Amino acid sequence: MKQVAPGVHQLTIQRFVNLYFVETGRSGEWVLVDTGLPGAAKDVIAAADKLFYPGTHPEAIILTHGHMDHAGNARELAEHWKVPVLAHPLEMPFLTGKAVYPPADPTVQHGGTLAFVARFFPPQSFQLTDVVQALPANDTDPPFLPDWQWLHVPGHAPGQIALFREKDRTLLGADAFATANHESVPALLLQLPCISVAGAPFNYNWEQVRESVQKLAALRPEYIGCGHGPAMQGAEATEGLSALAANFPMPTHGRYVQDPARIDETGVQYVPQAAVDTLPAKLAMIGAGVGLAITAVALLSGKKKHKKRHARRKHAAPADEYETGYGEQPDGTIVGPGPSRPEWRKGGVGD
Repeated sequence: MKQVAPGVHQLTIQRFVNLYFVETGRSGEWVLVDTGLPGAAKDVIAAADKLFYPGTHPEAIILTHGHMDHAGNARELAEHWKVPVLAHPLEMPFLTGKAVYPPADPTVQHGGTLAFVARFFPPQSFQLTDVVQALPANDTDPPFLPDWQWLHVPGHAPGQIALFREKDRTLLGADAFATANHESVPALLLQLPCISVAGAPFNYNWEQVRESVQKLAALRPEYIGCGHGPAMQGAEATEGLSALAANFPMPTHGRYVQDPARIDETGVQYVPQAAVDTLPAKLAMIGAGVGLAITAVALLSGKKKHKKRHARRKHAAPADEYETGYGEQPDGTIVGPGPSRPEWRKGGVGD
C-alpha cells in the first residue's frame, strides 16, 4: 500500500494492477476506485480493514471503466459491503451483459509483450445489473467526493473516466495513460516509473486516446496514480505527462489506427476488419521446424544405436572367453559357459 497524495492510497494487486482508496474528507468515510482482476476481493477487503478499521466499508465503488482488470471484483465487493457500483453511462452496456468491448488488436504497432498476451484475452463483459448505477452525465462531481471531479477520457474504453482533485492537483488517470512502460510486461511487473501510452492492444480509437492524454496533461497534475504503474509526483509526473501529450506516439498501423470502432450508449455499433496477424503463421512455421529437428535427432540417434549394436555383435568374444550363460556367435553357433565349465564346449551342451 502506497500513499499517492493526502487521503489517497494505492493498492497494487497481482503485481501490476492498481486500485485506490480515496477518503471523502469526513472521518472514516472513503470510496474505492476500481477493483482489480478477479480473485482479489479478499485482498482488497483485508487492505481496507488495515488502512481504516476492521469491518470498514466504502460509501461506493467507482469504476474508471469496465475492463476485466478494473471491474473484476466489483460484484463480490459490492455484495460484501452492500454498496453501489458507479460508472459512466457509456460503460453500462458492458457492465450489464448487453455488449462486449471491441476485440483486442494484437497487430498494433508498439504493442509490445502486451500485444502477444492480448491474443488470449476472452471477450470482456460483466453482469452487474443489480448493483451498478450510471454517473449523472451532466454532473462531473462524483458522489461522496466533494473535492473531486471526473473527466471523460475515452479511447481505451468508451466511458473511461479520470478523477482529478484541483486543490492539490491529484490525478487518478485510469488507463488514459500509464506510469510504467506498457509495452513491456517486465517493466510493469517491476513497477519502473515511466509515463507512457497504456494498453495499446485495447485502444479502440487512437485519436480519442491522444485527445484524452492532452486533456489530462493540461491539468498539470503534481500527483499521479494510474491503472498500471507506480504512483508518481512532482516534476517527473507533470513534465512526463506533458511530454507524452506533446509527442504522442501515434501508431502507423493497427486495426483501429485509421478506422476506429464506433460505440454508443447501446454498445458497439461498428468494428473495422481485423488486420492480418502474421504471428500465428510464424509460430506454426517455428513449431514445424522444431518438430522436424526433433525427428531428425531421433532418427540420427536411432542409426547410431543400431551401428553400435551391430559393432558389438561383429566383435563378440569367442566361445572360450565366456564365463557364464549361453551366447551366440555371428555365424549362429551356440556357445556355452566357457572355461569355468569345461564340460561345456563349442557347439552345444556337451556330451
